[in-house]
Amino acid sequence: MRRASIVGVVLAAVAVACGGNTGPTTSGGGQPATKTLRFALIPKALDIPVFDYANKGAQRKAKELGGVDVTYRGPDHSDELKQKEVLESFISQRVDGIAISVLNADFLSSTIDKAIDAGIPVVTWDSDAPASKRIAFYGVDDFKSGQIMGEQTAKLLNGKGTVAFITSLGANNLARRLDGAKDALAKYPGIKIIETFDTKEDGVRCAEIIASATNRYPTLGAWISVGGWPVFTANALTPVPPTTKVISFDTNPPAPDLLKAGKVQVLLGQKYFGWGSETVQMLYDIVHGKRPANQIVDSGVDVVTKDNVDQYVAEWNKLAGGS
Repeated sequence: MRRASIVGVVLAAVAVACGGNTGPTTSGGGQPATKTLRFALIPKALDIPVFDYANKGAQRKAKELGGVDVTYRGPDHSDELKQKEVLESFISQRVDGIAISVLNADFLSSTIDKAIDAGIPVVTWDSDAPASKRIAFYGVDDFKSGQIMGEQTAKLLNGKGTVAFITSLGANNLARRLDGAKDALAKYPGIKIIETFDTKEDGVRCAEIIASATNRYPTLGAWISVGGWPVFTANALTPVPPTTKVISFDTNPPAPDLLKAGKVQVLLGQKYFGWGSETVQMLYDIVHGKRPANQIVDSGVDVVTKDNVDQYVAEWNKLAGGS
């Protein structure tokens, strides 16, 4: 009898040491307690302002669902190794799900696979890792969005002129946008692409590129930026002359003001709050046995010009002001 008692105590201790996931815990009244689900939301970098809205959307959705805790963590600056370390940390913590905007798909795919193999569901948002085992991706159709940028540029240039691209090499979403824009511009033999610049996801570097390239190409027809670096601050486009058109991704402030001031002609907006809210909902559903119907969930893209910017800002303010 004493031997059985000792074995029981040892087994109980082992269960606790292994995480205690052998069954539901109980509250003080003896009723099963609801487990709080722990999800991780990982941006490319904490200093990229659009990702703050993803966190806001995620926290709102967690509050709406109840019993969900979302930790927002990523590298301070764009750094593939640091993002991998953050991802590895969440795998070690055995969180219940991970939603990540991937800096470099080739570099991080094996770590995403590691999470999946450990039983942790992973979804991607904004920037995908399509060759990984991730369950689903939520975001814009980047190739089609790039085509829109190319067509808008050709329209502004009346089919003739020079174009320079701004991107950040390594990210799947930016590469697809670049491909889409080039595909659209290929229909216009009068448009020449003169250079493609790599910002390395750095807004300060982007401003420096624009300033130096404006001196080098004073008659440049248009800038096409497949990321929002030129419009994340109010002064990056200051050196650009009125004769040069600017077509850029992202619509978060101060981008609409830059458009109204004539510094930008076309902005492409994403579902920033949805990056967080939709992926948290996905993870919640996956944990409860409901997988997404499609691996790719196209969020749609907003094309903002001087004709609809006021309406867009009004809708933005509604989303930003919600709790």
